[in-house]
Amino acid sequence: MKLTANQLTRCALLTALALALSYLENFFPLSLAVPIPGVKLGLANIVTVFALYALGPGQAALILFTRCLLGAMFAGNMNALLFSLLGGAAAMLVMTLLSRLRRLSVYGVSMGGAAAHNCGQVAAAVLTLGNTAPLYCLPFLLGVSLFTGALTGLVSACLFRALAYTDLMKG
Repeated sequence: MKLTANQLTRCALLTALALALSYLENFFPLSLAVPIPGVKLGLANIVTVFALYALGPGQAALILFTRCLLGAMFAGNMNALLFSLLGGAAAMLVMTLLSRLRRLSVYGVSMGGAAAHNCGQVAAAVLTLGNTAPLYCLPFLLGVSLFTGALTGLVSACLFRALAYTDLMKG
């Protein structure tokens, strides 16, 4: 994929924003309310959904995978990279396919991406642990993904509305 300087700059800025949102999410201890590993709000996925619609699937995937790699490096937790990459790849694939359905809104696309992300992370847990025990958490995680995906979709829809009358995302 060949990017212009303008496209590369947008991808870099959105990657930085996604990393900042991912870091900010650590200040919301959701694990206290929901004692299941892997439950997060997914604030960084707001950027992924936004980029998918505003920039296209190629640049959105570039932003997502760069965020996964840099996030693992900055956190010093390269073990989490497999979870991030499998979850992100599953979410990106599902959201790209769902975004092509004309009747499905950004809410539905985001919720599908959140569910796919959880499936990818559970697959990473099964691979890492070598047994199927993480599959027992999947129904609960899919239920939570309805809420987190709807929240991500809502924020993305608000961003689209706010930027509709600007030249910020044109070109």
